[in-house]
Amino acid sequence: MRNEFEFIRNIKDKYGLSRVGDDCAVLPKDVRKDLVITADLLVEDIDFRLEWTRPEHLGHKALAVSLSDVAAMGGTPEWAMLSIGIPEHLWKGQFVDKFYEGWFELAKLHGVELVGGDVSRTPDKMVIDSIVAGEVIRGTAIMRNGARPGDSIFVTGSLGGAAAGLDHLESGRQFSKSRGRVRETMLRQLFPTPRIEIGKYLAMKNLATSMIDISDGLNADLHHLCESSDVGARIYADLVPVDKNIFGFPADQILRFALASGEDFELLFTSKSKKLSSIKSTQITRIGEITSNIGIVELASREKTIRLPRFGYRHF
Repeated sequence: MRNEFEFIRNIKDKYGLSRVGDDCAVLPKDVRKDLVITADLLVEDIDFRLEWTRPEHLGHKALAVSLSDVAAMGGTPEWAMLSIGIPEHLWKGQFVDKFYEGWFELAKLHGVELVGGDVSRTPDKMVIDSIVAGEVIRGTAIMRNGARPGDSIFVTGSLGGAAAGLDHLESGRQFSKSRGRVRETMLRQLFPTPRIEIGKYLAMKNLATSMIDISDGLNADLHHLCESSDVGARIYADLVPVDKNIFGFPADQILRFALASGEDFELLFTSKSKKLSSIKSTQITRIGEITSNIGIVELASREKTIRLPRFGYRHF
């Protein structure tokens, strides 16, 4: 069965959709700026579970996932549209009010104005449709297709925390009763931080040759970037920045969390620079380099170098 990425490629090829394929669509706005716009769909029991999350956390995350797309283009978010489908039992209580409180708290932090949307009733599950638009200086949006052999590969922050948090939640641990490092990993899953300021800085300083946000997992998103740029990549296992709050798991599982699990919403980018220091108080780590082996992503360790198949989160 085809997955969602194959479906998108087929639609692009069939209908000649040249603008589709990055984290945001980039459209001309005026002589000085371009418009960047993204859309995300979150479905109950697929992308979130209500028994795990607070409504204010869900509101935050509904906006954060779209802000992360804008960050990956080096854009400044400006406007949003939010549509929700709500079952009647949630509509009757305080859930919706708290959901919007969480959404607006994050929107205020980044100066995002809600300019429209829709509300409808669903028979059973909640559905969220998030659209965010922003701006970049004309011609400066960071695309996925700019990586070249010899470029360095960098990531922001640390990886795997959201996956560890999800594992704790799936094992039956409750956020409200969790403390310390367990709670921190749960927050990575339930309450992600979009890297808006770092994305803007990379665009302003022309430091990134290509960029994508890590929503499907480092490995999967690196494959997306390499596919768009017609290049390959080699990353080094001992350089991958694993979230320091992950503990109690076997070493191979921790590495898999960092490589294959999504929703860290960090930025993965390439640069002609070999060394970059922390940006906006956020750790930046060089994890490898771009190669000329088109479509091949390698993982090098002290013992051996292996080819990484494309794996990560998929809806189908």
